[in-house]
Amino acid sequence: MTVLEQETVLTEALRPVPASELEARLERFRRAMDAAHPGWEMAAVNHKVAMYYFTGTIQEGVLLIRPQDAVFWVRRSFERACNESHFSDIRPMHSFREAAAFYGTAPKVMYVETKKATLDWERMLHKYFAFEELGSFDSVLQDLRMVKSEYELKQMEQSGAIHETVLDIVAPKLIHGGISEAQLAIAIYSEMVQRGSHGTARFNQALGEEAVGIASFGKSGLVRTGFDGPGGTDGTCIAVQSIGNAFRKLQSGRLVYLDIPCGFDGYHTDKTVVYYYGDLAKDEQSKHLIEAQQRCLELEQEVVRLMVPGEPIENLYLRTMDKFDNIYGDAFMNGGKFLGHSIGLVMDEAPAIAKGFKQPLQPGMTFAVEPKIALPGLGMVGTENTYVVTENGARSLTGSSHLLREVK
Repeated sequence: MTVLEQETVLTEALRPVPASELEARLERFRRAMDAAHPGWEMAAVNHKVAMYYFTGTIQEGVLLIRPQDAVFWVRRSFERACNESHFSDIRPMHSFREAAAFYGTAPKVMYVETKKATLDWERMLHKYFAFEELGSFDSVLQDLRMVKSEYELKQMEQSGAIHETVLDIVAPKLIHGGISEAQLAIAIYSEMVQRGSHGTARFNQALGEEAVGIASFGKSGLVRTGFDGPGGTDGTCIAVQSIGNAFRKLQSGRLVYLDIPCGFDGYHTDKTVVYYYGDLAKDEQSKHLIEAQQRCLELEQEVVRLMVPGEPIENLYLRTMDKFDNIYGDAFMNGGKFLGHSIGLVMDEAPAIAKGFKQPLQPGMTFAVEPKIALPGLGMVGTENTYVVTENGARSLTGSSHLLREVK
């Protein structure tokens, strides 16, 4: 493919972040830095999620922000950055030496995203910018990304519509006897991508991306993984604790737990559905499954009822749990002490719906609410949808939750 052909393909696929959106984010960042770090001189952005937030593209380089200006220095690919981004000042560089020469003097304190910056990157930055100490803008960026703009909510609404269609309407048509966990997960993932999902899920963890999510049948949904979430799977192998097992085939009388992420133009939604393959018999086991699923739906609605502007985030957890007669013990949330999490450019944005997060809710905040119960010997039941806080309460972006549904 020639460069011209490549540029044509890129142009056809482009939905650039508007320049006005990028400018507004920079302005809010500067105001927040003025309040949190009076007299700050420079901030350096290099993590790709933060880079996308501020520049609208993900290229290798560094964004240097000062109170008076901001320059996006790109090592690779400068051409693609210019093609994709409406950022106002994009310049090529081969190394930090060129950027450092442009500024002449280094700031006393260089502010970086300390939770994402590697030690090697910090050392390289310091080699050319002889700052005296490192500062952190992590909390500033977290607070900025917590409240979504109208543009950001539109992307999440697109993701939510795909999510609802595939997990609520398409997925039951894909579930059949003999299909493996991995086959089902990949089939659902394919349906999402074909409808416009961006095809990956980003997380705050160091190894912060995966693609497919989880499909678990029966007891395999109880297997805890290294990820801090209630649902589980054996994974494809010991080294990969996601997707599902390629050799575990679906049999009648099994729960089908689907926690498959979705996203659109960088913005994620989270949704989980649970199906029952076969006929729910009129016995104690079926009654136990149905009741547990009903309890999860009730908990979700209680959290949603509390999602009004001004309510401290931890109250969504504390007040809901105060009303909850937890007869399930550590099986509730598979031992976790939360009921959901913020979501946006990564799946697990902060804060969580848990004790200790005292920030008041604001319109534009988005949360995945996910009460779930691990039933020993049976599997995982529960629900999850993504909500946005509005002036009038919470609104779902991913559709409704459902009682335990049979697929035959």
